[in-house]
Amino acid sequence: MLNHKKLCRLYHGERLMVRKRGSRKRALGTWAPMALPQVPNQSIMSDALACGRKFRVLALVDDFGRECPAPVVDNSLSGIHIARELDRVVPVRGTPCMIVSDNGTELTSCAMRAWQQEHGIEWHYIAAGKPMQNAFIESFNGRLRDECLNEHLFANLAEARRIIEAWRIDCNTKQPHTSLDGLTSTEFVARPSQGHNHNGLSL
Repeated sequence: MLNHKKLCRLYHGERLMVRKRGSRKRALGTWAPMALPQVPNQSIMSDALACGRKFRVLALVDDFGRECPAPVVDNSLSGIHIARELDRVVPVRGTPCMIVSDNGTELTSCAMRAWQQEHGIEWHYIAAGKPMQNAFIESFNGRLRDECLNEHLFANLAEARRIIEAWRIDCNTKQPHTSLDGLTSTEFVARPSQGHNHNGLSL
């Protein structure tokens, strides 16, 4: 009878070994608590928000003014797709010092690692299971779902993009924030005292 001790002896005698499965490469970034931005465009926060089975929404939020420069709406979102959207937003908004996100596979992909290294932008990952470390995007996504996604039945992707974009504009320009001295995101960022460069290239 072959007991476990004899099996181990034979196993080691033949110099057999079980290959360890390598861990998936993750994008380079930090996992430390995030500092609150003090100037516009210091951080753009992102988080994947699943909406049913038909499409997904990724919100990008400038943490300084709680302003959403763009929602990305598509049937699926890959790291390549997100990198392409960031390339579209950055020339308009200016290069952020930091991007904050969760550890979703799209945001830790090789494509995002390559994009981050190419642009020299610091990337901050929140700790697993700690969504409050990304509190501003959590709040924004909650409002997006309550005020927009739950209020509409979208016939197709084009309609979803149109309605979500209209909500984004309304959120940025017409909804005041108590944390922003009662101003809307657009009004707060545009205040002369902020010294905000409207071409988005100065941080």
